[in-house]
Amino acid sequence: MHAYVTPPVIDPELLMLAYRGGVFPMADSRDDPEVFWVEPRQRAILPLDGFHLSHSLARTLRRGRFDVTCNAAFSEVIAACAVRREESEGSWISHRIQASYEALHALGHAHSIECWERSDDGTQTLVGGLYGVAFDGAFCGESMFSIRTDASKVALAWLVAAMRKGGAQLLDCQFITSHLASLGAVEISQKRYLTLLREAQSGASAAAGSSGVGLADGVAEGDGLGRGAVLALPDAFAALLDDAASSGLSSSPGKLIAHFLTHTS
Repeated sequence: MHAYVTPPVIDPELLMLAYRGGVFPMADSRDDPEVFWVEPRQRAILPLDGFHLSHSLARTLRRGRFDVTCNAAFSEVIAACAVRREESEGSWISHRIQASYEALHALGHAHSIECWERSDDGTQTLVGGLYGVAFDGAFCGESMFSIRTDASKVALAWLVAAMRKGGAQLLDCQFITSHLASLGAVEISQKRYLTLLREAQSGASAAAGSSGVGLADGVAEGDGLGRGAVLALPDAFAALLDDAASSGLSSSPGKLIAHFLTHTS
């Protein structure tokens, strides 16, 4: 029996060029060595000022049920997403695609948000998360998973808060689902998506050379959002933790996220 050999990763420059043009790769199965490039006619996005924070999700955030991190377990998150999809409908996250995104992550272009469950003995178990590709003012969400109720929703809430904090513009969800729609995602044409994508890229470029101009849509003055150039997701995430610490909430930063999204959505 021969061991499975992962084909060469997709060239990172080609992969980023595809995302900047509104295209992304998929595979037919976990072991498929080939990829095909997708440009949907209809695209799902989640407006950053339209995230739906339900009362139950806000309560979960405030109670600090999960510890939330950024880029602490990228490979584990993408592997878990692949396994969960394989169990339900077959995974488009092939081994080659996984390796390609791990290469992007190493270059600082792909990020994950993780939710951890604490046990009585202090150990932590990864119970949910998401990952995606980030550039300029856009984040292209690839997949998320959850093995505890609300874990992926908590990860998404942190993502939205971090993007708003960092001055980002566009959260791409690729395809609409009832789950995403319940959280505020909407479906738009690919033509409209490409317009928003260009605005996110040109807006980020303009912000990098200016000062005092925020990029987040629907942001009221005085909400504490970052101004000026767009922050990378890990930096925006760290800024949220700093805000929690300065507010005396370092042990329960979820309270800050719930308050932040309640008052800026």
